[in-house]
Amino acid sequence: MKECIVIGSDRSGFTLKEAVKLWLEDQGYAVKDVGTKDPENFMPYFQVAPVAAKMVQAGDVKRAILVCGTGMGMAIAANKFKGVYAAVVNGVYEAKMSAVINKANVLTLGGWVTAPEKSYDMVKAWLETPFGEGFPPDRVDFLTNAFAQVQSVEDDNFK
Repeated sequence: MKECIVIGSDRSGFTLKEAVKLWLEDQGYAVKDVGTKDPENFMPYFQVAPVAAKMVQAGDVKRAILVCGTGMGMAIAANKFKGVYAAVVNGVYEAKMSAVINKANVLTLGGWVTAPEKSYDMVKAWLETPFGEGFPPDRVDFLTNAFAQVQSVEDDNFK
């Protein structure tokens, strides 16, 4: 079995979350669903994102996928946690580059704007593309330093 991915949504992202969850399981990933598990008894994005973000922050999982209407609310809430780098993506290229350039460990998707079939390609690109892929060594060094600088800013803000 591949790594465990935590997944969560609010009511607006429920249908897409369920589709992505099944797709991940079909690909051999373990999936930990932190809600919403019933669209009639939903959790809002500002309650779901912290559960997943804390799991990433603690090292319980390496990555998470969060889905709300646009992906933006989940990203904003998840990015409040030190060590969590959530990226809103709307296409395969953005998903890939969030891994290549930004080391995003949380992918956020919009249930109102993303078709399930498109999301599978986006998630696949994000999961399977390593940091720095396709860049020459000097550019990877730059990206590594840039990430360290972001972490330094983060350290200053989370004292």
